[in-house]
Amino acid sequence: MGLLDDAKEKLEEAKDKVEEFIHEHKDDAEGAVDKAGDFVDDKTGGKYADKVDQAQSFAKEQVDKLDGPN
Repeated sequence: MGLLDDAKEKLEEAKDKVEEFIHEHKDDAEGAVDKAGDFVDDKTGGKYADKVDQAQSFAKEQVDKLDGPN
């Protein structure tokens, strides 16, 4: 097995672990996204609220993708 095969296998294992974690802790992950966005809004006085909201939406979409079909 070559170096790239080893790397691919390790990445697949990591992806599986992340998916398992998200499946078990989806609410916590989404809560962390909300909390981080609120923190940024607070520190910037809401100056970038639209961009923060977009980033939060994108992050939650990625959490949904990792969670997969329920």
